[in-house]
Amino acid sequence: MTQLTKIGRLFYGIGLVAVGVHQLFLKEFRPEILSPFPVWPHEYIAFPILAGIVLIFSGTMISGLFKTKLIIKKNICLYLGFCFLVLIITSHLPYILIFSPDKASRLDVWFGAGEELAYCGGAFVMAGSFSESSFSERRKNFFLIWLEKLIPSGRIFYAILMLLFGCSHFVFTDFVSTMVPKWIGTPLFWTYFAGIALIGSSIAIIFKIWIKVVALLLAIMLFLFFIFFHVPDAIANPYVSNGNEIVRAIVALLFCGIALVISSTNSN
Repeated sequence: MTQLTKIGRLFYGIGLVAVGVHQLFLKEFRPEILSPFPVWPHEYIAFPILAGIVLIFSGTMISGLFKTKLIIKKNICLYLGFCFLVLIITSHLPYILIFSPDKASRLDVWFGAGEELAYCGGAFVMAGSFSESSFSERRKNFFLIWLEKLIPSGRIFYAILMLLFGCSHFVFTDFVSTMVPKWIGTPLFWTYFAGIALIGSSIAIIFKIWIKVVALLLAIMLFLFFIFFHVPDAIANPYVSNGNEIVRAIVALLFCGIALVISSTNSN
């Protein structure tokens, strides 16, 4: 197991913990976890709190901050990925395609579903990084066997979000360019450059083109985003949307962590 894999798991796990803690603080679902549809889970605070606890527990186990031989971490990743996938199919897609007041052709309405798809893909990527067997030879769990077949799709699910982010640099250029720190200069250039890099990285990861190098470069770029954009923004706006900017910064680390694990566990 390489050091990059350990760091990637740590970043992904910390990101999940941050999302879970934020849900406990808000006592409501974050939009990327559950869309406004269906309505009934939003009416009972027990559901977002329970989801928050699950995210905190899963993130802690995956991160490696807490070590135990009693829990098979690969199984946690597989079940977590499945839960995210179920929420996408039963909540995000019906809302976007049927109930949302916004047209499904708008790129921004897919961001919530795309982020959860990346969480899902990240869980499967993490599962693939653990060497321990998810089932014994004597007691094969058919459901876990089926979930293990989804592990290769993890990088694709993750890359779809990077593709969405890349396209947003060209669709929402004026807005995205305002996020470029002033001291860097030439905001339009860096907006387009980052967009091309994200789109190119997503295509390379999906089709496994120089995947180790590309995923590592993507991880470095996302980490630079974290340092030069997300951290300063979180410091400047710690109370906006009840601390959402702080969580967004840590989620940027989550995405960086997924890319790191992809770079260290996939071959060209």
